[in-house]
Amino acid sequence: MKTDVKFSPSLLSADFGSLENALKFCEDKHSDYIHIDVMDGHFVPQVSYGQPVISSIRKYSKLPFDVHLMIENPEFSIPSYIEAGADFVTFHIEATNHADRCIQLIHEEGKKAGIAICPATPVSAIEEILGQVDLVLVMSVNPGWGGQKLIPYTVEKIRKLADIQKERNYKYLISVDGGVNKETLKDVLDAGTDVFVSGSAFFKGNLEWK
Repeated sequence: MKTDVKFSPSLLSADFGSLENALKFCEDKHSDYIHIDVMDGHFVPQVSYGQPVISSIRKYSKLPFDVHLMIENPEFSIPSYIEAGADFVTFHIEATNHADRCIQLIHEEGKKAGIAICPATPVSAIEEILGQVDLVLVMSVNPGWGGQKLIPYTVEKIRKLADIQKERNYKYLISVDGGVNKETLKDVLDAGTDVFVSGSAFFKGNLEWK
């Protein structure tokens, strides 16, 4: 297990009517980032929040905003999410034909670029761009809903990414999102995770960190 592991709680499981208090709770619980799931109702069936909400809550936390775009054609929206306050912008390889351009757009604004893969998407689908990204997000559940159980085979993808990271001296962080709780945390950390995301378990008090 890596020693410098970071925690990024997902606001998707917080009380949307009290996001200021949710952010304070995250900071009090020694969080390292804030994971913000943006859903458009097309790439995933659900809708969450967009740029206005992110912009409005930016003043309530000094933690880096780890914005996860579960939206189609992210290249059209990336600049506006950066303007709203994103520090990391993570988009899905399945949602665009222009992954290289998306990474350029993010880096041109001085922000960190992340690439996400759904459970059924193999690591090989992003291998060509691994040297360019700052974060790789392994979805360990099907994106779009909180409270799902971790899909066991996704842990092997974390191991593959950790092996590539070491063999090629790549600097990307390996993040995992979905079904991370006190029962599954050790497995994903042992596989090589650098950043873990937890929503339901964290906000329900079923996961303590540090």
